[in-house]
Amino acid sequence: MPVIEVTNLHKRYGDLVAVDDVSFTVAAGEIFGVLGPNGAGKTTTVECLAGLRVPDGGGVSVLGLDPRRDATRLRERVGVQLQESQLPDRLRVAEALELYASFYRDPADPARLIDELGLGDKRDTPYKKLSGGQKQRLSVALALVGNPEIAILDELTTGLDPQARRETWGLIERVRDRGVTIVLVTHFMEEAERLCDRLAVIDKGRVVALDTPAGLVSRVAPTQRVRFRPSAPVDDRLLTDLPEVASVARTGSQVVVTGTGELLHAVTSVLARNQIVAADLRLEQSTLDDAFVELTGHRSGN
Repeated sequence: MPVIEVTNLHKRYGDLVAVDDVSFTVAAGEIFGVLGPNGAGKTTTVECLAGLRVPDGGGVSVLGLDPRRDATRLRERVGVQLQESQLPDRLRVAEALELYASFYRDPADPARLIDELGLGDKRDTPYKKLSGGQKQRLSVALALVGNPEIAILDELTTGLDPQARRETWGLIERVRDRGVTIVLVTHFMEEAERLCDRLAVIDKGRVVALDTPAGLVSRVAPTQRVRFRPSAPVDDRLLTDLPEVASVARTGSQVVVTGTGELLHAVTSVLARNQIVAADLRLEQSTLDDAFVELTGHRSGN
């Protein structure tokens, strides 16, 4: 049985329809991604799951409970990290965990959680002196201190540098390994592809696709791109005459060949026959970003 069921969810703010007939389920133990451009309705959707927003229509069941009717019981079993989470500047890491632990009947051990999430040397550090990545680790710790069965994490890595983002991804995977089901809101394609078992792609308040990352990519035409810098001038017809080639473009000194099938072999073979060396050769396959653009018309992050 799914641990989350969303059926025909609706939410509007005045004339703005934020969520329009959204439906999906989440299975126990998976990382379920809610993916979409900014303003698509992702945060509103998960806030309805957490009982922080009251839907205008449709149904939501989380662990068999109604987030509106059973809000108190649900808070004991669901941890939430919101996009705009903030704490008092002077509150220390250990103090924050101990405070949040006091809200629950059977909390996790704050000291152990601090160590598990890599904050052991920051337990006495005030919130304002933490780095962006450390603040995100603390946010996750606060979401887990109640020993939840489900964790809702909203735009967890926004604003982090690449190293901190990858460290946070590893943290999310370790949280799932603890047996926690995760609902992850994101607009980062690499993050969704790395972490999520399944994805609901939301655009303009509607689910436009629901599948695994690989399943979404397979919906896109299997386009390949070969990029290289030729050691000598290349006549475009040399490449466009190949059956595998759909188009040839140029960016400065770089040639970009788009096509299908055995494209790489076809291009390198014809170059070799004409004694042209392909420097900086790179093969690019269809990606989740390509699928996202085809499904929504948006570039990732927009």
